[in-house]
Amino acid sequence: MPPARKRARSYDPAKIRAAVTAQFGHVRDAVLALAPEALDGPTRLGEWTVRELAGHVTMALGSVVRGLEGPEPARRELVLLDWPLATATAAARIDEDVRGLDTADLPGLYARVADDFAKASAGADGERLVPTRFGAMTLADFLVTRTVELVVHTDDLAAATGTEIPYDRQALAACTRLLADALAVKAPGGSVEVRIPPYAVVQCVEGPRHTRGTPPNVVETDPLTWIRLATGRTDWATELDAARVAASGERADLAALLPVMG
Repeated sequence: MPPARKRARSYDPAKIRAAVTAQFGHVRDAVLALAPEALDGPTRLGEWTVRELAGHVTMALGSVVRGLEGPEPARRELVLLDWPLATATAAARIDEDVRGLDTADLPGLYARVADDFAKASAGADGERLVPTRFGAMTLADFLVTRTVELVVHTDDLAAATGTEIPYDRQALAACTRLLADALAVKAPGGSVEVRIPPYAVVQCVEGPRHTRGTPPNVVETDPLTWIRLATGRTDWATELDAARVAASGERADLAALLPVMG
């Protein structure tokens, strides 16, 4: 895996761990409040039912637990900014793993995963290497990727069930920032400024670099719209037409660069 072409932001591991725990708790509360028949409903994720989506959410924390239980890899293979672009290769494996989950007792499954995560991650060294589907990375970096998994699937679950599910502010911020930075890695440059208030501003796309005053090419949107664009839950034209994206300047068309995460 080639090194990232942009220096990653720094994240406070303790805050990220707390954010992961909090967002998992929000999803658990929403899932356990659903009527039994709602679990058989469809989602926007292909053939997955709500039950299968709910089971998949537990894998976000379960993967951390498994990574910490096994031997530490010999070397780091993945840095944080590589992760979003690498995920497109895993769809088939993830689907197979989800269908292999025992989701008959969702309350028990969520309780076990939460307890195992709390025990495994408490006091764990953020620089410890853990195995992932895409190569070994530090625990601190892997926890940041868990905010993406949890926030994205919180939105998937809300869309499928019509349930309003809270977002932990730190989890939403980390998810937004990582996906924005991934765009800057995918399309390096400084001709377009992408603003996602209040969490992120990045410059991307080859061309003249802006240094002072109002940039000639600006894209602005809210965090959830950005996350949906970055993960393929919606498309550029739809959000532009709905005025959830504002784009000005001849280079401010990101349609060909989206999604950034498969």
